[in-house]
Amino acid sequence: MSFVITGATGHLGRLVVEALLARGVAPEEIVATGRHLDRLRDLADRGVDVRVADYDDPTSLKDAFAGADKLLFVSGSDVGTRVPQHRNVIDAAKEARVGLVAYTSIANADVTTIRLAAEHQETERLLRDSGVPHVLLRNSWYLENYTAQLPTYLEHGAVLGSAGTGLVSAATRADYAEAAAAALLADEPGTVYELGSDEAFTMGELAAAVSDAAGKPVAYRDLPEGEYAAVLIGAGLPEGYARALAQSDVGIARGDLLVTTGDLSRLIGRPTTSMPEAVRAAV
Repeated sequence: MSFVITGATGHLGRLVVEALLARGVAPEEIVATGRHLDRLRDLADRGVDVRVADYDDPTSLKDAFAGADKLLFVSGSDVGTRVPQHRNVIDAAKEARVGLVAYTSIANADVTTIRLAAEHQETERLLRDSGVPHVLLRNSWYLENYTAQLPTYLEHGAVLGSAGTGLVSAATRADYAEAAAAALLADEPGTVYELGSDEAFTMGELAAAVSDAAGKPVAYRDLPEGEYAAVLIGAGLPEGYARALAQSDVGIARGDLLVTTGDLSRLIGRPTTSMPEAVRAAV
């Protein structure tokens, strides 16, 4: 059995490699791929096969997927260019006759109107049309989207956003990675996993958890979408991405990133890591 993991130089892909190893998959059965092999040297030292895979280079994908039985297809990070990149991945997987592709999509992809979901929705369509056996890992937000901002929250004493009192089912990358490993091992083509934490939270609850963990007052300030986008632009984000993030917060207010299936905890065989736990660890 051969498991190919794309994006293994990134946070999620690396964690999936570790999760497969922890579940007893032999290192020689895992192919860790990325654009820069030097970032995978430690995995190679542990017996993992490492190969170059660049979503913009179909030849590299063909070589990386050769002999693959199962493929974790981590969505690309270049927002706005992902559809042609993802088409390359799917075409290469089809040519290699991969037995199962697990794609990291977005929560509620079939109904959400979040702008950042559009490329995931198109990728899901491409997968369906390809005929390649696949499962969908529809992840809600990462908790790290928030914990990475802790220094800013603490400096200004505020969490900013446009989510109102909407609930988000954000979970840790480690939990999503365990779920991806479990889905690959389960081998159930056609399954759609809606993945999110057991306990959803509001931005106000996030601010309160930061305040409790740090022992410093932190409050949530809800802003109009345009004003929040302007703040993000002022912080250095590209305008298009900043506006998409602000619009995603409005989606949270609508419930677009709320997941109530329990799929994540079922896949990993334990309760998900809670937001307060993740905040305390990050603080």
